[in-house]
Amino acid sequence: MSSPPTLPISSQQTTLSQSQPALATPAVRAFITRLSSSIRQGFSQRRPWSELVDRSSFSRPDSLSEAASRVRKNASYFRVNYISLLVLVLAFSLLSHPVSLLVLLCLVVAWFFLYLFRPSDQPIVILGRTFSDRETLGLLVISTVVVIFLTSVGSLLISALMVGLAIVCAHGAFRVPEDLFLDDVEPSNAGLLSFLGGAASSAAASAAPALVSRV
Repeated sequence: MSSPPTLPISSQQTTLSQSQPALATPAVRAFITRLSSSIRQGFSQRRPWSELVDRSSFSRPDSLSEAASRVRKNASYFRVNYISLLVLVLAFSLLSHPVSLLVLLCLVVAWFFLYLFRPSDQPIVILGRTFSDRETLGLLVISTVVVIFLTSVGSLLISALMVGLAIVCAHGAFRVPEDLFLDDVEPSNAGLLSFLGGAASSAAASAAPALVSRV
């Protein structure tokens, strides 16, 4: 009797490794880990919401300079809470316009998996045509410009951010900061966007190897 033919195990393993989902790549896992740790670290600095809405601490400012000083101090103390309010306003605006939300999500996913975290040795092939990294980047940039400036997505984002900033500035101007412990906050003076800056730097650090390999 002849021995049964051996299965091409190596080719099967190669096929399985090539068909591995993009979410399971090390770059994506590193990005998600860095971003989640940065978000957790930022939210650990959140102030109690009871201090934010303490009605006994609200009064009308006597001058524009006093209002600006209050906004600066409250932004330094409540920066994580204010960022949470901005995110909530932005999320509410996007959820109330599901088409714009879907378009924005498709754009973000396209950047992540077609350029940032796509292996450089796996070119994009559409209808038999192979697109280089430069062509892919150009198409993504053109798509981003069209989505942001030529559709309702850009105006929706800008209007939501303006509404959120108006709420933050109004609260900061009328919230008296004398009862806040600002001595531990003002020396660092990280500012209102320090949390977003930390998350952005972590995301950039995780995406940097993929970008460097394409240069």
